[in-house]
Amino acid sequence: MNKKRRKARKYALILIICTAITACLMPATSVNAQVSISAPSAILMEASTGEVIYELNATEQRCPASITKIMTLLLTFEKISEGKIALTDLVTTSEYASSMGGSQVYLAAGETQTLDTMIKCIAVASGNDASVAVAEHIAGSEEAFVGLMNEKASELGMADTHFEDCCGLTNSDNHYTSAKDVAIMSRELITKYPEVYNYTQIWMEDIVHETRQGSIPFTLSSTNKLLKQYQWTTGLKTGSTAKAKYCLSATACKDDIDLIAVVMGAPDYKVRFQDAQTLLNYGFSVCDLYIDENNETLPNMPVEGGVEEEVPIVFGGEFRYLDTKGNALDQIEEKLDLPETVAAPIEEGKEAGMARYYLNGSEIGAVPILFGANVKKAVYSDYLKKIFADFLL
Repeated sequence: MNKKRRKARKYALILIICTAITACLMPATSVNAQVSISAPSAILMEASTGEVIYELNATEQRCPASITKIMTLLLTFEKISEGKIALTDLVTTSEYASSMGGSQVYLAAGETQTLDTMIKCIAVASGNDASVAVAEHIAGSEEAFVGLMNEKASELGMADTHFEDCCGLTNSDNHYTSAKDVAIMSRELITKYPEVYNYTQIWMEDIVHETRQGSIPFTLSSTNKLLKQYQWTTGLKTGSTAKAKYCLSATACKDDIDLIAVVMGAPDYKVRFQDAQTLLNYGFSVCDLYIDENNETLPNMPVEGGVEEEVPIVFGGEFRYLDTKGNALDQIEEKLDLPETVAAPIEEGKEAGMARYYLNGSEIGAVPILFGANVKKAVYSDYLKKIFADFLL
C-alpha cells in the first residue's frame, strides 16, 4: 500500500508540474476573449493617437446607412474652416432634396434654413433631406458632392469605401465602407473639428419651418440613445436600413481619453448601443494616455559658417502614447537626439533632430525638433563686418 501511495503522489506531483508548465506556455487571454459583442463587424480606436484597441472584421465592406453622414459633416466643417461657407449661410431646399425618404426633417421645397440649423438636422435627427440640401449648397449637386466625398475618403486612406450618395439612403451595392474606415473619418471629424460636439450632444431642440403655410415648429430628437444611456457620450452618428441593419459610430470622453467605437450590422437597435457600451467600457478600463505637450524652451543650437552664430530650435509638436498593458507611464524617459553644431544655410521648419521617448528600455515614439529661424551662409563680406564689429567692441 505504501508503494502504491508513493506512486500515486509521484503521478499527482508530475500532473501538477505539467499543468503549471502548460499554463506558462499558453498565450495570454486575447482581447477578443475579453470583449463579447453581437455585431459582426466592429472597431475601437483611441482618437488622438489613432491606435486600434479592438477590432472584429474591421475591414469587411458593409452598407453604412446614415453613418455615411459623418463624411457629409466632415466636408461641411472643412468648407467652413476654409471660409467657403459660413454657419449663417441660408441654405435653400431643392425639390430633389425635399423628396428624400427615410429619416427626414420634412423640409419643404424652396424652404430656407441657416447652415447652422441644417447641421443640427443632420447631426441630431439624421435628416436625409437636410444632407442633400447642404450637399447641393456646397457643391451645386449631390453628385458633385459625392465626388468630393470619395476624394476625401481616398485622401484619408479609406481603402474599403465608396460612396454613392451623401446620406446613406441608397440600396446600391456600390455604396459601402468598413468599420475601420468609419473610425478613420470619425477621427478626422472630431479631432479637426471638435465643434461638431456642439451638435452631436443635442438631445432635443426645436426648429421652425418657414414655408408658404407659415411658421411651423418642429422638434429635432436625437437618434443616438447613448446620450441618455452612457454618461461619457459625446456623439456621433447612427444609421440603419434593411440592408445595413443597425450601425453606430459612438464617441465618448472620460479622463481626457477620447474613444471611437464603431459597430456595423448589429441585429437590432438595442444591440448596437449595447455593443458600443461594451467596447467603450473595455477601452476606458485598459487605456492610459501619456501626453508631453513639449512647451519648454530648448537651448539654441550653434551654427557653423552662418551669418548668425546660433539658431533657435523648437519641438515639432506634442507627444502622445497610448498604453493598454498597465505600464507605469511615469517611467517614460525623453532623450534629445541632436547634433552638437549645424552648418549654414539653415531653413526654418526643417528637421534639426528628434526627441525620442523610451519605456522599459524600448523606444515608443519620437517627435521632430525643428529649426525656428532661417540662417544664411556667411560670405566674405559677412566675415569682414564681424571683424570690424569685434574691433569696435
